[in-house]
Amino acid sequence: MNAHGTVFKFGDNIDTDVIIPARYLNSSDPKELAGHCMEDIDKTFVKRVKTGDIIVGRKNFGCGSSREHAPIAIKAAGVNCVIAETFARIFFRNSINIGLPILECPQAAEEIADGDDVEVDFDAGIITDHTTGKTYKAQPFPPFMQKIISSGGLINYINSSGE
Repeated sequence: MNAHGTVFKFGDNIDTDVIIPARYLNSSDPKELAGHCMEDIDKTFVKRVKTGDIIVGRKNFGCGSSREHAPIAIKAAGVNCVIAETFARIFFRNSINIGLPILECPQAAEEIADGDDVEVDFDAGIITDHTTGKTYKAQPFPPFMQKIISSGGLINYINSSGE
């Protein structure tokens, strides 16, 4: 499983209200949520993001409320992966549950820049910044989590495994 795209870089403490503002939580439609993803921090994000792109954040990405809307909005916007120094635990779990791959890698989160061309090998945990030529090592997901992500989330995984 791999991701390859252009990086959108954000800082510390990107909370769920920044990822998807509360004023849009009256909808659970992924396309509608995607249309407002990150708009309070970057009004041009949804116009510029392309399928396969990657978000890089710093510390405590996804802090705030426990809403699943945040990783749903990111995934529906076309983002294939989020890399950060650390994630809020509930955001981490919600991301896996909806099939959004996320990786913690402090050095990559610090050094990768906005606009860099980055590739991620989830099986090996290798992050390659093609813009700088640097590679980073993150902890790869265990096989059962990779299956959940590749199935598109926990519900799809359970439904496809017959359990």
